[in-house]
Amino acid sequence: MQLRYIGAMKTSTLPSVRVEPELRAAVESVLSEGETLSQFVEASVRARVERRRVQAEFIARGLRARDEAKASGDYVEADVVVAGLQRKLDAALRTARSCAS
Repeated sequence: MQLRYIGAMKTSTLPSVRVEPELRAAVESVLSEGETLSQFVEASVRARVERRRVQAEFIARGLRARDEAKASGDYVEADVVVAGLQRKLDAALRTARSCAS
Protein backbone atom coordinates (compact mmCIF):
# COMPACT_ATOMS: atom_id res chain seq x y z
CA MET A 1 0.00 0.00 0.00
CA GLN A 2 2.71 2.45 1.01
CA LEU A 3 4.75 1.63 -2.08
CA ARG A 4 1.84 2.56 -4.34
CA TYR A 5 1.45 5.87 -2.51
CA ILE A 6 5.17 6.67 -2.65
CA GLY A 7 5.36 5.61 -6.28
CA ALA A 8 2.51 7.95 -7.23
CA MET A 9 3.88 11.07 -5.56
CA LYS A 10 6.61 13.24 -6.98
CA THR A 11 9.81 13.40 -5.00
CA SER A 12 12.25 16.18 -4.39
CA THR A 13 15.83 16.36 -3.24
CA LEU A 14 17.46 18.12 -0.35
CA PRO A 15 20.49 20.29 -1.05
CA SER A 16 23.89 18.68 -0.87
CA VAL A 17 25.78 19.57 2.25
CA ARG A 18 29.55 19.78 2.42
CA VAL A 19 30.98 18.40 5.65
CA GLU A 20 34.38 17.70 7.11
CA PRO A 21 35.72 14.26 6.23
CA GLU A 22 35.74 13.42 9.93
CA LEU A 23 31.99 14.02 10.21
CA ARG A 24 31.26 11.84 7.19
CA ALA A 25 33.43 9.08 8.66
CA ALA A 26 31.65 9.40 12.00
CA VAL A 27 28.26 9.09 10.30
CA GLU A 28 29.37 6.12 8.25
CA SER A 29 30.70 4.44 11.39
CA VAL A 30 27.24 4.43 13.00
CA LEU A 31 25.17 3.29 10.04
CA SER A 32 23.07 0.21 10.68
CA GLU A 33 23.71 -2.87 8.59
CA GLY A 34 22.33 -2.25 5.09
CA GLU A 35 21.59 1.42 5.83
CA THR A 36 22.81 3.96 3.31
CA LEU A 37 24.15 7.39 4.03
CA SER A 38 21.14 8.85 2.19
CA GLN A 39 18.71 6.88 4.37
CA PHE A 40 20.50 8.07 7.49
CA VAL A 41 20.38 11.71 6.37
CA GLU A 42 16.69 11.46 5.45
CA ALA A 43 15.80 9.85 8.80
CA SER A 44 17.82 12.51 10.63
CA VAL A 45 16.09 15.36 8.79
CA ARG A 46 12.66 13.82 9.44
CA ALA A 47 13.45 13.44 13.14
CA ARG A 48 14.65 17.05 13.39
CA VAL A 49 11.56 18.36 11.60
CA GLU A 50 9.34 16.41 14.03
CA ARG A 51 11.31 17.70 17.02
CA ARG A 52 10.91 21.29 15.88
CA ARG A 53 7.17 20.77 15.27
CA VAL A 54 6.71 19.32 18.76
CA GLN A 55 8.79 22.11 20.27
CA ALA A 56 6.72 24.79 18.51
CA GLU A 57 3.50 23.17 19.75
CA PHE A 58 4.90 23.02 23.30
CA ILE A 59 5.77 26.72 23.23
CA ALA A 60 2.35 27.60 21.80
CA ARG A 61 0.61 25.61 24.58
CA GLY A 62 2.73 27.34 27.19
CA LEU A 63 1.93 30.78 25.85
CA ARG A 64 -1.79 29.95 25.73
CA ALA A 65 -1.68 28.67 29.31
CA ARG A 66 0.13 31.82 30.42
CA ASP A 67 -2.45 34.03 28.74
CA GLU A 68 -5.35 32.03 30.19
CA ALA A 69 -3.85 32.16 33.68
CA LYS A 70 -3.33 35.91 33.50
CA ALA A 71 -6.84 36.45 32.12
CA SER A 72 -8.39 34.39 34.92
CA GLY A 73 -6.11 35.83 37.60
CA ASP A 74 -5.39 32.25 38.74
CA TYR A 75 -1.61 32.10 38.69
CA VAL A 76 1.42 32.39 40.95
CA GLU A 77 4.29 34.76 40.22
CA ALA A 78 7.54 33.06 39.23
CA ASP A 79 9.54 34.55 42.11
CA VAL A 80 7.06 33.08 44.60
CA VAL A 81 7.38 29.63 43.01
CA VAL A 82 11.18 29.84 42.93
CA ALA A 83 11.30 30.93 46.58
CA GLY A 84 9.12 27.96 47.57
CA LEU A 85 11.32 25.57 45.62
CA GLN A 86 14.42 27.05 47.23
CA ARG A 87 12.94 26.49 50.70
CA LYS A 88 12.24 22.84 49.82
CA LEU A 89 15.77 22.40 48.47
CA ASP A 90 17.32 23.98 51.56
CA ALA A 91 15.26 21.68 53.82
CA ALA A 92 16.26 18.61 51.80
CA LEU A 93 19.93 19.60 51.98
CA ARG A 94 19.70 20.09 55.76
CA THR A 95 18.09 16.66 56.10
CA ALA A 96 20.74 15.03 53.91
CA ARG A 97 23.56 16.66 55.87
CA SER A 98 22.10 15.60 59.23
CA CYS A 99 21.74 11.99 57.97
CA ALA A 100 25.33 11.98 56.73
CA SER A 101 26.68 13.09 60.13
